[in-house]
Amino acid sequence: MTRRPAWPGRPYPLGAIYDGYGTNFALYSGVADTVELCLFDASNAEQRVPLAQGTGSVWHAFLPEVGPGQRYGYRVHGPLDPGRGLRCNPNKLLVDPYARALEGELQWTPQLLDPAQDSAPVTFRSVVAQPYFDWGNDRRLETPWNETVIYECHVKGFTTRHPDVPAELRGTYAGVAHPAAIKHLLSLGITAVELLPIHAFVHDGFLLEKGLRNYWGYHSIGYFAPHPEYASIKTATGAVAEFKQMVRALHQAGIEVILDVVYNHTAEGNHDGPTLSMRGIDNAAYYRLTDDPQYYMDYTGTGNTLQMRDPHVLQLVMDSLRYWIEEMHVDGFRFDLAAALARGLHEVDRLGAFFDLIQQDPVVSRVKLIAEPWDVGHGGYQVGNFPPLWSEWNGKYRDWIRDYWRGEPGSLPELGARFTGSSDLYQSGGRFPHASVNFITAHDGFTLRDLVSYNEKHNDANGEGGRDGESHNRSWNCGAEGPSDDAGVTALRARQQRNMLATMFLSQGVPMLLGGDELGRTQHGNNNAYCQDTEISWMDWAKADRELLGFVKRLAALRRDHPVFRRRGWFQGRPIRRGKDGHALPDIAWLDPDGAEMTDEQWDKELSRSLQVVLNGAGISTPNSRGEPILDDTFVVVFHAHPENRVFKLPGPPWGKRWRRVLDTGRGFAKPGNGECIEAGGELPVEHHSLWVFQLEAS
Repeated sequence: MTRRPAWPGRPYPLGAIYDGYGTNFALYSGVADTVELCLFDASNAEQRVPLAQGTGSVWHAFLPEVGPGQRYGYRVHGPLDPGRGLRCNPNKLLVDPYARALEGELQWTPQLLDPAQDSAPVTFRSVVAQPYFDWGNDRRLETPWNETVIYECHVKGFTTRHPDVPAELRGTYAGVAHPAAIKHLLSLGITAVELLPIHAFVHDGFLLEKGLRNYWGYHSIGYFAPHPEYASIKTATGAVAEFKQMVRALHQAGIEVILDVVYNHTAEGNHDGPTLSMRGIDNAAYYRLTDDPQYYMDYTGTGNTLQMRDPHVLQLVMDSLRYWIEEMHVDGFRFDLAAALARGLHEVDRLGAFFDLIQQDPVVSRVKLIAEPWDVGHGGYQVGNFPPLWSEWNGKYRDWIRDYWRGEPGSLPELGARFTGSSDLYQSGGRFPHASVNFITAHDGFTLRDLVSYNEKHNDANGEGGRDGESHNRSWNCGAEGPSDDAGVTALRARQQRNMLATMFLSQGVPMLLGGDELGRTQHGNNNAYCQDTEISWMDWAKADRELLGFVKRLAALRRDHPVFRRRGWFQGRPIRRGKDGHALPDIAWLDPDGAEMTDEQWDKELSRSLQVVLNGAGISTPNSRGEPILDDTFVVVFHAHPENRVFKLPGPPWGKRWRRVLDTGRGFAKPGNGECIEAGGELPVEHHSLWVFQLEAS
């Protein structure tokens, strides 16, 4: 391997950056004595190039005529003393934390873990990426939050069984971008896909030994590199180009791309884990160590926690975020275990350094930012406590909507708070309803169909003896555990799925649909399918529940067509303007089943499970983007989670004269303009465990 001599190069930017003539390599390490850049040719022959130490402990060199596709890694010479938190070891080939592409798979052999053996034959190669791509006129869509509908899905699981996606593209970035996949998303009114982790990640050795894989991908090893397994282009830099092509295609369809990112820990695990990258570069800078520095703080349940107090780690995360926005054109991020990012010494600091950096950053502060507002450490449950720029996965919404529809006593007040945007959590902090990302199910837990089919988790396929996964799921099997041929049970399950979907799509805030719930997808009771890269996790398009799919499509259209269900501001409980009939009525009214205003006693009654809410189309206080008033139709939503049927009395005058049925979760949607009508104040027989929506007819 003969190359031109290396030039000194520059200490910034970090990573391997190709400029059309050659590549500048730069790596930070505050503890290294020397750093070697290791270049690999097609036969895996290795050439080592010493780097110069520059400003700020950055080691760097420029290599003329080295360009995209070049595979490389680093060997860091320095102190190896785990008892003092120092883990430099030149026997370990290290992934560049700034690598734009990765190649290869980890092989869990003694060479990987033994400090005395060379890990190069069994670990990843970093790859110099091609920076040039024709984006055309692509740009971020900046869909308003109140118009956003999120679809959480897995790149592989979404299309790996899709019959209309070519076999060679299934389960890939190109599969997500295929017209058949995009057509499905558009039919659901989806405005943003939230992809489970696509940063390059590791398949854990203990899973591979059991024939399992790290399907979800929450063990990142490269914060700049798209995971190569999801690319149909099987070249060293193919994943980069294919990911960009996916983003461009989704943007052309009006769909944003949100990435689920894992900046709280890495795949290097605890003190017994492999030295793959940051551990061997500068262990104490990158990771939170305990008072005994040979061990790692673990606020994530995965062995380590990134050191978010260190300026170089903060730089790494911010550089990564900006890269995905500016170079890969993504539209936002969902931060896994985001409370861990806010920890100072031990407590969660709502205004920690990371959040200060986000707030002032002119690039990152402009995209969609979603927190998973908890971690596994003490005081880590922080729902409602993130800064104003942030939206949150509203775990309280998930829990209480599940509780309401399964008939949990005392859940009625929570239904009211969650349905109206969770103002108790977000309003006092200067935030708006879109701060609440409303979801019933997500990748972690039961699917919606399983939520109404199982009381207990059934995780035997994970090989952990049923010890893994949440035991308190707030689920209800509707009278039988698992599959059932009982007509009453199956009808109730169908109704319960529709009840929860309708509640979510009609709630104020941002709805997030778990990919496959619209098809009736089941994981057969597995509520922790993180290791199931199998049919347990993949969407089964052949067995789709077509009636449920049609219902979800109509729900999405109802929300899209009526701004009363997606307000930008909070309800005020008072008249905003006079309606078309001249009456000045409150923007929202809560009524009991007899049509009278709800009393405090009724709200607080433990067994209260029934009410109706009027959403006044003349009561939207915030104007549109041109400053014009927004006027909509008026709706009443009837909630009835009681186990017995009941007669409701629909709202009477002065609300209007007649209500027309839009939907009920027993029969589905009425045909447009053909729903049966009930006079204002008239009686409505309501089936147990059902939700109804009526629209006020114009006078």
